[in-house]
Amino acid sequence: MTEPAVVQNKKMMEQRKQTADQPSPRKAPLSRRFLLFVKERPLLFAAICILLTVTMMSLLAGVIAPYSPKAQNLYATYQPPSWEHLMGTDSLGRDVFSRLLYAGRVSLWVGFVAVGISIFIGLILGLAAGYFGGLVDELIMRLTDIMLCFPSFFLILAVIAFLEPSLVNIMVIIGLTSWMGVARLVRAETLTLRERDYIAAARLSGAGSVHILLRHILPNAIAPVIVAATLGVAGAILVESSLSFLGLGVQPPTPSWGNMLMEGKEALDAPWLSIFPGLAILITVLGYNLLGESLRDLFDPRLRR
Repeated sequence: MTEPAVVQNKKMMEQRKQTADQPSPRKAPLSRRFLLFVKERPLLFAAICILLTVTMMSLLAGVIAPYSPKAQNLYATYQPPSWEHLMGTDSLGRDVFSRLLYAGRVSLWVGFVAVGISIFIGLILGLAAGYFGGLVDELIMRLTDIMLCFPSFFLILAVIAFLEPSLVNIMVIIGLTSWMGVARLVRAETLTLRERDYIAAARLSGAGSVHILLRHILPNAIAPVIVAATLGVAGAILVESSLSFLGLGVQPPTPSWGNMLMEGKEALDAPWLSIFPGLAILITVLGYNLLGESLRDLFDPRLRR
């Protein structure tokens, strides 16, 4: 082999070594993959910006709001939007912008707590049904089918009719009536995962059922649960707003987007009372739906382009 050929071969080997040392895009950390994923999808970026804005404005309502949400001024009722009142005032002279910010706390709190309850119940029942099978699976799935026979919103209305309308009752009832989809998702994932070789190896090593479920199955079945939780927050916010609009949810004077819409229904000559709460619900729910769909693309390789 001539000397130029040796030099050329050496350069090719060095290039191959440098290429091998570079991290593969498939082996990149999840945070970097997520940033690349966000960069390529403007809708996901918009959803994150919307949700961050809504969340921060709600959490910092005590700092941002120019007035107390319950402060009344009967000399300034039904004032249109102005520099003094950015979103106008209502029938009692309360600042709509301040009430909108504090109402965001209520809606987000209901969404997260209700979804937390439904995810907790759905995870336990789905894991038990998928892993143990047999009679346990039959009982849990038949209970799920019975719960799915009733329209969720009307079931919530029926339960609320026998209880005192309060924020705690709403969160608990929404959580207790929305776990069925999560249970089915987790059961389907568990049925697939329990047949894997590493699960059989864990059983042979003497690991108990609880250890296998929490250590091996749950981490691998959590991806669809995260997507369901994101979409569930949007659904819970809509349910709470609907109940408050009907007078069965959060009770005045505590502000929520739903009861603010109800107040706007009674004042047709003050459209800002309905426009701003409606836009808040629309933008927040749209943000969570876009986030959920994008996370589904991220976690599911079959949907990844």
